[in-house]
Amino acid sequence: MKKMKDLRPIIWDDDKKELILIDQRKLPNELEYFICKNYKDVAYAIKDMVVRGAPAIGVSAAYGLALAEIRGDDIYKAYNILKNTRPTAVNLFWALDRCLKAYNEGRSILDEAKKIHEEDIETCKKIGMIGEKLIEDGDTILTHCNAGALATSAYGTALSVIRFAYYNGKKIKVIADETRPRLQGAKLTAFELNYEGIPVKVITDNTAGFLMQKGEIDKIIVGADRILVDGTVYNKIGTYSLAVLAKYHGIPFYVAAPLSTFDLKSSEKDVIIEERDEREVAYIDGVRIIPEGVGCYNYAFDKTPPDLITAIITEKGIIKPKKEDILKLY
Repeated sequence: MKKMKDLRPIIWDDDKKELILIDQRKLPNELEYFICKNYKDVAYAIKDMVVRGAPAIGVSAAYGLALAEIRGDDIYKAYNILKNTRPTAVNLFWALDRCLKAYNEGRSILDEAKKIHEEDIETCKKIGMIGEKLIEDGDTILTHCNAGALATSAYGTALSVIRFAYYNGKKIKVIADETRPRLQGAKLTAFELNYEGIPVKVITDNTAGFLMQKGEIDKIIVGADRILVDGTVYNKIGTYSLAVLAKYHGIPFYVAAPLSTFDLKSSEKDVIIEERDEREVAYIDGVRIIPEGVGCYNYAFDKTPPDLITAIITEKGIIKPKKEDILKLY
């Protein structure tokens, strides 16, 4: 079996008590690191997408709260600032709540953050090992945004499935949607797959349907930022469109996510879909591409109903997007 190259987006420096993050805003042209010395640095890193991807946001926020404890800051103030950085990815709230519980019980937040970090690595590995069984030799797989090592602590979720299929000798090809407006597919997914030597091509988002029509896509695998108990999936904007196209063309549509991404309490009306600065749409690499005076919609996520999803791949197995199947995981 091939082995993963060392690509660690989140590093805790125990000597300096600092959090080191790959600055994903600089990829693919520069591999630079962003140093977080306090919780405010972490909050900025999450909000400005130095770090992104639901699991990675959760792990980083946990270390952010640990930094608040180490620096002697107000834990509850730090908790609220970190919690309000991004509203949709449920791993953020899950990790912060877990760390705050540890603090209230007199345990070390840093120890809890390290556990969350280590667990995320093992969880993503299990998702890949379980999910790769769905991939056949010769498959061409379409993925959206970046649900890889850069979105987690290692391996990824959707890309973990792809990685382990590749590690096990399956001759696969990957097609990455560019994923406007931040281009995570073009900049991040293509970067990390190419880094490992996994064959990948990038397409404009509006090419996906044409390739399905031509019979050039065998399977679609995406990640998730939140999954409700009824199987509704919130993920990067454009996921719903892909799911509709996949259903029409009879292509399996899989979601890969850890249990920490499941939200068993909220209903659809409780979920806030993040709207980001319209300048992300209006500009590409600092160049304005639409006329002055014209506004933009910039929703970061959309909602995919369970009837469009073939299955959900978790660290505990592959399930149907149904309440009864989801509850059996707990």
